[in-house]
Formats: sequence, C-alpha cells, structure tokens
Amino acid sequence: MRKHKFLTGKHILFAGAFILIFIGITIFTFTYRRDEHLFTQVSSQLFREKMSGNTLSMHYTVAYPHDFGIYDYDAILPCYNPESRLAGQAQAENMIALLNSINSSKLTQQDRYTHTLLLNYLDNSLSLSTYPYYEEPLSPSSGMQSQLPILLAEYTFRTMQDVEDYLMLLDQTDEYFASLLLFEQEKAAAGLLMSASSLDKVLEQCETILSKTELAEGTHFLQTTFIDRLQELYDDGVVTKEEALKFISQNDRLLTTVMQPAYEALYDGLFILSDDAVPLEGLAAKPEGTTYYEYLLISETGSYRPVSEVKDMLIAKFDEEYQIMRDLVTMDPSLSISSYGAVVDSLFPYQDATQMLTDLQQQMRNDFPSLPDSETLPSVSVKAVTDSLAEYCAPAFYLTTPLDDTSANVIYINEQYSSSGLDLYTTLAHEGYPGHMYQSVYSNRTMLSQDENQARQILWYGGYQEGWAVYVEFIAFDYASNLMNVQNRSDLAQYIQLEKHSRSMQLCLYSLIDIMIHYENASYEQIKYLLNNMGITNESSVYAVYEYIVEEPANYLKYYLGYLEILELKEEAADLWGDSYTDYAFHTFILDCGPSDFDTLRSCLMSAEIPGTTGTALERPATTALPIPGSKNLSLTALSPK
Repeated sequence: MRKHKFLTGKHILFAGAFILIFIGITIFTFTYRRDEHLFTQVSSQLFREKMSGNTLSMHYTVAYPHDFGIYDYDAILPCYNPESRLAGQAQAENMIALLNSINSSKLTQQDRYTHTLLLNYLDNSLSLSTYPYYEEPLSPSSGMQSQLPILLAEYTFRTMQDVEDYLMLLDQTDEYFASLLLFEQEKAAAGLLMSASSLDKVLEQCETILSKTELAEGTHFLQTTFIDRLQELYDDGVVTKEEALKFISQNDRLLTTVMQPAYEALYDGLFILSDDAVPLEGLAAKPEGTTYYEYLLISETGSYRPVSEVKDMLIAKFDEEYQIMRDLVTMDPSLSISSYGAVVDSLFPYQDATQMLTDLQQQMRNDFPSLPDSETLPSVSVKAVTDSLAEYCAPAFYLTTPLDDTSANVIYINEQYSSSGLDLYTTLAHEGYPGHMYQSVYSNRTMLSQDENQARQILWYGGYQEGWAVYVEFIAFDYASNLMNVQNRSDLAQYIQLEKHSRSMQLCLYSLIDIMIHYENASYEQIKYLLNNMGITNESSVYAVYEYIVEEPANYLKYYLGYLEILELKEEAADLWGDSYTDYAFHTFILDCGPSDFDTLRSCLMSAEIPGTTGTALERPATTALPIPGSKNLSLTALSPK
C-alpha cells in the first residue's frame, strides 16, 4: 500500500515562507533587471520597425529576416511625405525620452555602449531633421537616381521570397521617385532647390541610366544581372524553369512599364522646376546653412569637435604633409620626374586584382587580427562599373554584406579612372583588405557571435568606416614600398612614399575647402585663387573640385577627419598602454568596438584594459593631383584667401 505524505502545519508555514521568499527574489530580480529588459525590448523593437519599413535596407542588413524576429512584412520602398517626416521627428523624441529613462549603469557593458551610441545618434538625427530641405537625395554624385539601380542589380537572391520582394520593390519605383519629386518641389518652394548646373546633371542621368534601347534589346544590366541571379537559384533547385521564365517576364515588364516611365516622370517634374538663376554655392550661403553644416559634420564624420578645431587640425596636418614631401624631394630631386609613376606601374609585381588582394592579406597578417571564423574565408568578386553608370560613380566602392551572410563580397572598380598598378593596389586596400570588406566582415561576424544588440545595425558611422579605409590605404602605400625594395628599387619605394603623402595632402586640402565653402561662404573665385596657388591652374579641374565639394558637403571630411580621429586615438592608445602598445592591439581594439562615433570610442579607450592583461578587451574619393613641391616653403595659412 502506497503511503501518502501530508504537510503538517509546520510544513505549511515553511512552504509559505519559501513562496514569499521566491516571490521576493523574483520581484527583486525583475526590478533590478528592469532597465536591462526594457532596453532590450525597446532597441529590438526599434530594429524591427526600421527593417520592416525599408525592405531594401533590410535586405542589405540581414539575409534571413526570420532569424531576427521579422516574420510578416510587406516589401516596401520608403516613400517621402511631409506627414511621415513629422511622425519620424516625434518618434525620435519619444525614443530619446525612453532611453533617458533607462539607468545605463544597470545594463551590461555591451548594452551600455549601444545605449550611448543610440542616444548620440538619435539626438543628432533629430537636430538634423529640423533642417529637412538642406538634404539632397538626388545629388548628381550620390543621389538615389544613380544609387538605386546599383542596389537593385546587387540584390542577392537566396530564396524565392527574395525574388518576389525584389519584383515588388521594382513595382514601387514610380511611387518612390514621385515622392522624391515631391520633396524637390517642397525644397524649391522653400528657396533651397539645387543649383541649375547640378540639376542639369541629374536630368541627364534620368535620361540615360535606364535606356529604352537597352531595355528593348534585353541588354540593360538590370535585365542581365537579374537572369544571372535567377540562374543560380535554378541551378540550386530553388526555382523551376517555368518559374524562372515567369520572373524574367515580370522583370522586363516592370522595367519597361514602371521604372523607365518613373525616370521619365522624374525628369519632367525636375525640368519644370529647373531655374537657371539658382547659383552653385555652399551651405553657408543659405539662411541656416552653417548651423545645419555643424550637425551634418557630426552625422557624416562621427566627430563632435567644433568646426574651428577641425580646421586647425587640418591646417596642421597639411603643413606636416607638405614638409614631408618637401624633405623627400630635397633628398632626391629626381622624385619629381613625372615618368616615375609609369615606371612604378610597369614594375609593380601584381597587375591582377585577385593577386593584389592575396598579397594584401599576406602583408597585413602581423598587424591586424584574423577574421572571426577564419576557417570560412569570404569570397571577393571585383567587378567593373557598368558603362551606363560609370560617369556618375566613384572611382571604386564596396557593397556591404548582411550581418548573417558575409560569404560573398563585391568590390566595384570604375574603369573610367583607368586604375592599375599602384593605384589599383591601394584602391583594393581601401575597399577590400584591410579596408571596407575586411572591417565589415570582421564587425558583422564579431557582433553576430557575441549576440550584440541588433539596434547597432541601424546606426551608420561614415567617419569610422571611411576613416578606417583611408588609414589602411596609407598603410598599403607602405606595403607597396616594401614590394619595390624587394626588387632593389629604393628610388621607386621613395616615390611611392611621396605619392602617399601627396594623396594625404590632397584629401586634407579638399577637406579644408569643404569648410571654407560650406561654413565660411568662400566663393568660386576664392577657391580658384587657392587652388591656383597650389599649382592647380587648369580651369576645368578647378571648377570640378569646387562643383563636387558644393554638391557633396562634408564628404571629404567623412574620409579625412575620420582618418585624423583614428590617428588621434592611436596616439592616445600608445600613451595609455605604454610598452604594451602594438599596432595589432590598437587595430583589434578599433575593430572589436565596431562602428561608433569618436567620442564614444574615446571613452571606451579610456576604460579599456591594457593589452596583455586580463580583462575585456564604403567609396574611395577622387582627387586632382597636386604638383610635387619644390624648395619653396608653402603654408596653407598663407594661401587662404582674405
């Protein structure tokens, strides 16, 4: 017979006490971890909302949305309307208030870092949003009229859903461009329409990017790349032949009946707005342009330094680079011979992009950490920019891969710039190893393996990313010098060093011109005077520099100020870590922190463990060559027009 055990009064009292203790512990745990739970909930919701509201962005951020809690969504191209802009401002204000209510000291170290980044990012984004019509989504150099076709051409097909989403996005291009036209109409009404010369270039792009002739012949890159991507799905058995043919027919129909007419409608609407009286001038010439520029500079570079301090940094760096170049030429006057460049290219040991990327990987191995999950090496395809887009694209660019699929990477080279030899080598360093591709894959794999807060994927830090790419590009010049020394050509090695400092000086000069135009209201004549004194006297070259910087405010600073901020951090790390400092440790620190603004990175550096102790550890800009300096001492301060 089974015996039953009954609770006595003593047992009941004990059980009651246990229950009360358990409830107390639960309440204490929930209260103590309230901030942690709330931050996780808020940041995850923010991530999902941002992804669900922009399918194109989501596709380039995550390969498999279901793995990130995104299940039911409609494929959407986010269209502009005044109501959504105001709603976005209100949402940002509410999110800032909510984040401020969270006690960050009770968060994990990783979440505390993300909390700081989010607050900084949202605060500056909100400030920028109060000047909506100073933004230019149809810039001749980086506007969506030229960027959208590239993003669509590289839209990876992994599943049937990807193809269906892609076609739904194509079907919305008419609404998308119509919303951009509405924005331009509002800009014009506010007296902030782009210049007549810039608008003329955009009109030309609208006419040529989606050619009716190419579409009729089936040779447009949005047709050929679509078939290539479908072929891979067919080979893998994801789609049948009948399904593939149906998708190809739909793609052709949408390109000819929706997207191509959308470009025509955009052209017609912009043509009506065009006004020859609108001058080509910087932000400083506009009513609140200088204030907007201050916020734009923070947004583009991630640096919170005042503009005056940035300018002082640039002037000091310019003088330093000029002096280095002058000393090199003084030691060996033959370096100024222009034919040296051709000799370097002809003797450069690698002419093929694949060989160059392999060499760069070998050269960097002692100073940079291996990629996480190094057994699964990412593939890299180097492609030429299609002829129909070459005129409007940067010399080179890298398309970032999703957080959860870093296996296949693409670098585009614009052959209109005739990149080869040394130039191609340093370009591939900027875009590939140890530049954008390496940094992007490292960051994604690290964040995924450490279960980093997903909200970081919606934050963009151009200064961190482009500053890193410029920083490692200059290191690649040193690698190239080593290659020449191996061939016993020390003269060519020195010439490469001269080229390195010349490029640095060019980027520095153009960054200064950016401030002069957009913050100090310098005119074309003043910029022309400055460039003429620098030896750039060709009228078309001078105007091209001025025009590009006017159309792309803070762009050069995104590269060069980002680079200078990394150099500053490097010096601070060397001081803090003393004998424990190595370049390898510094690079690991920067990469492990991931994309960030520089104030937050600096705070992280100050609290980081010294290496060796126990504890926690995207486009290459074109330049116009400056003449090789001679014996004349040249100071930018003296050249600045009054």
